[in-house]
Amino acid sequence: MPMLDAYIPEGALSAEAERNLLTELTTILLTWEGADPRNAAARSIAWVFLHRPTAVLVGGEATGEPRYKIVATVPEGQLDDERRGGMVAAVTDAVLKAEGATRKRDALRVWVFTQEVPDGSWGAGGRIQRLADIAGFVLGDEAAGEAHARAQLSAARS
Repeated sequence: MPMLDAYIPEGALSAEAERNLLTELTTILLTWEGADPRNAAARSIAWVFLHRPTAVLVGGEATGEPRYKIVATVPEGQLDDERRGGMVAAVTDAVLKAEGATRKRDALRVWVFTQEVPDGSWGAGGRIQRLADIAGFVLGDEAAGEAHARAQLSAARS
């Protein structure tokens, strides 16, 4: 049940490039979270919210180049340091590629934040969704979801 908040200034990308980027970011998030991005159940609960900042200031001043903020939120246990770093690199690269050759490639214009929601704190469908529930839904098997959650949470908490 990953969620992504993409802060993209109006006009920073063409409409097509932006649409393609948001789809690619979904795939990147699912991949680095450990889900199969081709899994329809996984994609159905991977939401992207597009935000349009009215102003982005750097050091209190307007800037000539767009700045991007991407916030990836996943259930606890889904990201270790390797996955988190890989996702940050992949998201940054995807955003800069979406600009094409229109701007100087500068990775410092893309900030990516990863957040993990503690198990038992994700609410959806009017109830708490634990990692085991989410994994069971995606895998189509409650027992496999429970096993996945036990392994992931144990590794994350040790």
